[in-house]
Amino acid sequence: MINRIDRKWLELKKQGKKAFIPYITAGYPTLHDTIQQVKILEESGADIIEIGIPFSDPIADGPVLQEVATISIKNGFTLSKFWEAMKVIRIQTTIPLVLLTYYNTIYHTGIECFTHTCKEIGIDGLIIPDLPVEEQEELQPYLDSALYLIPLVAPTSKQRMPTILANAKGYVYCISSLGVTGTRSFKDLSSIFFLQEVRKHTSLPLAIGFGLSTQEDIQYFQPYVDGIIMGTAIVQHFKEGNRSLNFEVFNKKQENPL
Repeated sequence: MINRIDRKWLELKKQGKKAFIPYITAGYPTLHDTIQQVKILEESGADIIEIGIPFSDPIADGPVLQEVATISIKNGFTLSKFWEAMKVIRIQTTIPLVLLTYYNTIYHTGIECFTHTCKEIGIDGLIIPDLPVEEQEELQPYLDSALYLIPLVAPTSKQRMPTILANAKGYVYCISSLGVTGTRSFKDLSSIFFLQEVRKHTSLPLAIGFGLSTQEDIQYFQPYVDGIIMGTAIVQHFKEGNRSLNFEVFNKKQENPL
């Protein structure tokens, strides 16, 4: 059976559209809110949703995402409760779901147990920021057409890019710049050169994230990518107590996401 991620990209290609991929932190402020947030995002026109599993020592999260992860943990987040919430979400939607988690969570759960649960519940992909391609050997036997490992490439990945992308599936998460998540300004061509380099090594859809939050950001990257990932701006929207979501706030036109 075709992975939901692949199906979505094919659908978007036929429509001549690009993907809007929002990110939220699981359990912020509660898992009930996570269920509602996924529903709101899908109804607002999201194409793929990335859900971060809170971790006490993240390496890539900026201040906003660190804060909401801490609150989620303090409010009683557990992986077992999360799985139950995901079952509810999957009953309500067929949108592709990608988990962003650190390898420590997978390792302590048990690789086979974690990946089996993902497939059973209907998770379509994993993003693991602290698992370099050279250390993926243990995980690979548990990945298949039902569960993809989404590769991360950064501006510093140039020499390793062919290895990272050799057997990649789903889409490529292109990190716009060095540092942690959060809003920032893009004023030079280095990110564009980076994306052009990534394209040389893969035909997979390219989605760019880390710091994108404005119409200017979207227009800047639109000619070079297949999707836009927004995390901090989306989390901040919910953090401020907003429930309904107008994607014009995030500069996404319904007739053409980007």
